Amino acid sequence: MKNGFDVAVIGGGPGGYVAAIKASQLGGSVILFEKDAVGGTCLNRGCIPTKTYVKTAEYIKHIKNARVRGVHFEVSQFGVNMVDVVANKNEVVKKLTTGVAGLLDSNQVKVIKGTAVLTKDGKVFCDGQSYEAKNIILAGGSKPRVLDIPGIENQGVLTSDTLLDLEEVPKSLVIIGGGVIGCEFATAFAAFGSEVTIIEFTDQLVKPMGKDIYKYLRKAIKTQGIKTVLNTAVESIERSETGMLVVNTSDQKTITADKVLMATGRIADLECLGERSDEIAMDKTFVSVDCEMRTSIPNVFCIGDMNGQMQLAHAASKMGEVAAVNAMGGNEKVDLRYIANCLYTLPEAATVGLTEEVAKKEHDIAVGSFSLQANGRALASGETDGFIKVIIDKKYGEILGVQMVAPVAAEMISEAALCMSMEITAHEVAATVHPHPTYSEAFMEACADALGKCIHLPRK
Repeated sequence: MKNGFDVAVIGGGPGGYVAAIKASQLGGSVILFEKDAVGGTCLNRGCIPTKTYVKTAEYIKHIKNARVRGVHFEVSQFGVNMVDVVANKNEVVKKLTTGVAGLLDSNQVKVIKGTAVLTKDGKVFCDGQSYEAKNIILAGGSKPRVLDIPGIENQGVLTSDTLLDLEEVPKSLVIIGGGVIGCEFATAFAAFGSEVTIIEFTDQLVKPMGKDIYKYLRKAIKTQGIKTVLNTAVESIERSETGMLVVNTSDQKTITADKVLMATGRIADLECLGERSDEIAMDKTFVSVDCEMRTSIPNVFCIGDMNGQMQLAHAASKMGEVAAVNAMGGNEKVDLRYIANCLYTLPEAATVGLTEEVAKKEHDIAVGSFSLQANGRALASGETDGFIKVIIDKKYGEILGVQMVAPVAAEMISEAALCMSMEITAHEVAATVHPHPTYSEAFMEACADALGKCIHLPRK
């Protein structure tokens, strides 16, 4: 069959390229369509670029704090060259996207550069050519959500995509949206020297991560000189006679800035649905899928940001694996209960499972916590702003949820996620010897505290 494949994948992001490789590993003939560069938003405009910026911000933080640790510089002033910052980011991105392209090639995945869409006759159409596949996996990803605010079209109003190409540090930056994207960019550009203000519609930053995370994040944000305006909407953006952007808010205040970042989340990119957009079932603005990643069209799967179940790169990769297995005749399901959510600020934050508020509605719980102020590694590193909190079921010690703020929270949360997915209890974690001194000891101590057995906390 000409242009016929076992599996066609539309979208080469962390969900799509993983799905393509998995399907090939299972013996399928696979074709992948990507309209931009392989790696998707994550590698090119999201996860990886922002983390290179935050790492640069971390260097700046350490430089500023070096004198406290006895390190003195002859030159007290330093600056950030955004041209070099962007070049470093681009080099990191290039290495990763080149690596992904190599993986696809080594797994005999045929890659087509172009915009692919579904057609009524069940085929995939791309740049004047039709392709047939027994099963199709949609991995079109997402795009920045742009609110319908008067003045949004003004030059200098940016999205998370366009902000990453700035080659000058803006003197002032207003960020609309206090979610993960907004807070990470605020952390980076405040360190670079921008006067940053976050405007958030709700009563706290990164609200889905819970109040405990916000309590510590609020302190860190303030220490970094970042201003926050909560419970406030943006009503319009104007350009003043001096060329500055004027942000008008719902509380009748105005904030002036050189640049404005629209960081109000991301929406599904549904372009690849093509002629079948009216045929496929939707869950509000996302493609509806079951736990096997199947859509309402029998041989079409949908993964990652397009289905809206969990807009995280690592979740998309897992969905991609499962969709590929099922497209090749398997029968696997996606379990999102133990997928961690991470925030790359200074310090980092991470969560997995239930918050205390949710857990106590469904279980008889005990809660343990351990402050980094009592952790040897944190004290030695001068990084004591943080905590580990563990929520367990009292009867068996089952770990129901973990929240943490720590310099390496995004790394440590994997231990908690592994324990929860393997049904390892707080009893077993507390009994496991953790190396000393490490930040990870705090997880062990928090589990012990939930059991009333923590040695390194005063008795309650």
